[in-house]
Amino acid sequence: MFYVNIKFGKNVNSHMEKQKLLLIGSLFSLLLICGCYNPKTIIDSVSKKEISSGITIHELKQHVVLLAADSLIGRKPGTKGGKQAAEYIKNEISKLDLELLGNNGFQFFDVITSVNLGENNKLSFSGFTGTVGENFIPLGFTKNDSLTGEVVFTGYGFDIKTDSLEWNDYDQLNVEDRWVMILRGDPEDNPHGEFAEHSSLRKKALVARDKGAAGILFVSGVTFDENDDLIELYYDQSQAGAGLSVLHIKRSMADVLLGEKNYTIKSLESILIKERIPQSFVINEVVTVVTDLNQKRVRTQNVVAMLLGTDSVLKEEFIVIGAHYDHLGFGGLHSGSLRPDSLAIHNGADDNASGVASIIEIMGKLSFNRQYVKRSILFIAFGAEELGLIGSKYFTKNSLIDLDKITIMINLDMVGRMNPDTKSLTVGGTGTGVGLSDFLKTNSQNSDLNLIFSSEGYGPSDHSSFYVEDIPVLFFFSGSHQDYHTPEDDSDKINYAGLKNISEIVYGVVVGVANRSDNFVFQEAGPKEQSGGRRRFKVTLGIFPDYTYHESPGLRVDGVLDGRPAKKAGMKKGDIITAIDDEIVGDIYDYMYRLEKLDIGETVSVEVRRDGKKIILSVSF
Repeated sequence: MFYVNIKFGKNVNSHMEKQKLLLIGSLFSLLLICGCYNPKTIIDSVSKKEISSGITIHELKQHVVLLAADSLIGRKPGTKGGKQAAEYIKNEISKLDLELLGNNGFQFFDVITSVNLGENNKLSFSGFTGTVGENFIPLGFTKNDSLTGEVVFTGYGFDIKTDSLEWNDYDQLNVEDRWVMILRGDPEDNPHGEFAEHSSLRKKALVARDKGAAGILFVSGVTFDENDDLIELYYDQSQAGAGLSVLHIKRSMADVLLGEKNYTIKSLESILIKERIPQSFVINEVVTVVTDLNQKRVRTQNVVAMLLGTDSVLKEEFIVIGAHYDHLGFGGLHSGSLRPDSLAIHNGADDNASGVASIIEIMGKLSFNRQYVKRSILFIAFGAEELGLIGSKYFTKNSLIDLDKITIMINLDMVGRMNPDTKSLTVGGTGTGVGLSDFLKTNSQNSDLNLIFSSEGYGPSDHSSFYVEDIPVLFFFSGSHQDYHTPEDDSDKINYAGLKNISEIVYGVVVGVANRSDNFVFQEAGPKEQSGGRRRFKVTLGIFPDYTYHESPGLRVDGVLDGRPAKKAGMKKGDIITAIDDEIVGDIYDYMYRLEKLDIGETVSVEVRRDGKKIILSVSF
């Protein structure tokens, strides 16, 4: 039994590993007999062999195939499949002799996944009684309320004044405590036209609320939607309400309301499209509405475990290696699917079973060679990333360790479809730590992969949640493809050899960081804009908004950039922005709308709530 005492660590988990050890033991016996062995040479050669073969294509494929199986029905948060995925990950990590953190490896949190109609939704006027789901529907961001008021038709609900466009549907019109009837869309119906940024339901609701309206009746013109389908009730990921009652009504109902005015929605839409001037008026009908929606909350989890470092001092510092494991379930409207009209299992093999498989195997190799790892390694498989980075946000706000002890966060998201010809691998966040880019070049110089560095630390994945906490980050990504967020992202399309190569590079980076004498000093590499996004802001505060904040009205500041207007005005991380120039900021949508109206050279007052106190800051752009 000589092989038992060779330095292989505590974990001999598979039949294959046991057979390797038996073979090594036999080899030692043979060498003892012939008198020609050198214990140190053989142990070193075995260790080197294990280090280079610890991450295998076979095991990577095993993880991806299971996590992307139809039986897990797309790993949507709060579902049986999502829970099974988390259990599988925990079980695999448990084999590696890591310390499970939280609740036996799970960090639980709740997310809102949907809204449903309550039992008390009503609409009536002048002897007419509506039927919810047939001729009216509350929108997902409505305020639950009971309201009776007169109705005013306000065209497209615009209040626009720019250098090239002026249109005010509320001009000299009193809508205080009244219902406003608003057409959906705009007179151009052009997503790239000058009206487009003013045409969203959210924007129009904000304008109506600012004008004092108590509620909105949205209606579709014939040009906008000939079929006049009611908007499907769906959950708004912002978790923020509009602050007033908001409904969508059928044209037939709107035409009944307009009856005494000798107008129809079709005729009004036609006039507005042709004349391009407001056509607003009081309808002189009183409408009574009760809105009643229920939010569905589900429990999901992060999976968290720790490999304790070997250095008596450095083990108190942590490297986080993470990947999200959730996906889109069956897809459908508002799920993020790029095939929203097709209800089918979205297996998410590349997004992000590939990243999870990689970090499991990396942790396995780290555990096997733990004697070479000085700093501690924190493994996190994040839940609810597809709902807006909720799992990683929850972790950073409710961390199971001291965030100040995290030296770097390494995130793997979509690392399974590397092009075998170009062998390109994008590494984001290289500018978030002083010297980080040079370190990566040194640690990847023997790789045959084509590494493309991107300095920005803010992007559409879980590393962003750590970047806003002033933690250096790295984001590994093998590239987009046509199967992204579709039912075709399956395990048979993964480039497993490429996934292994990427995993080996990340392993080397982790070991290199774990054994450095010093840390990378954080530096800002300010936010990455969404690909294809259209800039609508002439100015910027220079903050990182907390997109998931919903504990009270306002927008929480997750970070403040040096040298930017917010920093110069004295804004701090954790401040809750509640107003800009005396106009309410209730959520992220309010904030963006307020910002759109500001110009370079302006100075505005920004009201923030800090430690329960109201503070007024003067911000100059």
